[in-house]
Amino acid sequence: MKIYSTRHGQTGWNLDCRICGRTDVDLTINGIEQAKKLAKEVAMFGDIDVMICSPLKRAFQTAQIVSQYTNIPIVKDERLIEWDYGKYEGLPSNADGFAVSKVQFGCKMGQTGESLLELSHRVYGFLDEIRESYRCENVLLVSHGGICRVIETYFHDMTAEEFLNFFMGNCEVRIYEG
Repeated sequence: MKIYSTRHGQTGWNLDCRICGRTDVDLTINGIEQAKKLAKEVAMFGDIDVMICSPLKRAFQTAQIVSQYTNIPIVKDERLIEWDYGKYEGLPSNADGFAVSKVQFGCKMGQTGESLLELSHRVYGFLDEIRESYRCENVLLVSHGGICRVIETYFHDMTAEEFLNFFMGNCEVRIYEG
């Protein structure tokens, strides 16, 4: 089994360097083009059986573009929704305290959001389940930067500094052996 992981295409909030967790924003024209390139890349892999995506518009739009090109079926899963960033939502990505909050695993992000521990529990449980349910298939996950960061920790140990500095570009693909 292979698990392919990608982040949605570019959004206006990405362009503006704003923290975007649960806010449901659309892809930009460039984001749509990134998703079309992703679709061609996925077609070249030729071995993906199912796509599981976040129900947020930016991820679902990306998945739809890939599916239109490849005919890979899409399943939405709430557990792939982006990290709840609490009071940081909508602020500039360099907002005071945001980076430090990412690695304080037991503290709620932005006081009202989701802790890293809660997020990891959600994503790890999801990954455990798909590894069991789809063990004879290859799966493409279409999600968000924060989710991709946690997926990386599921497959590779990371220090707090590595976690803090991990970045997944829009429509970048990483491949993991299930």
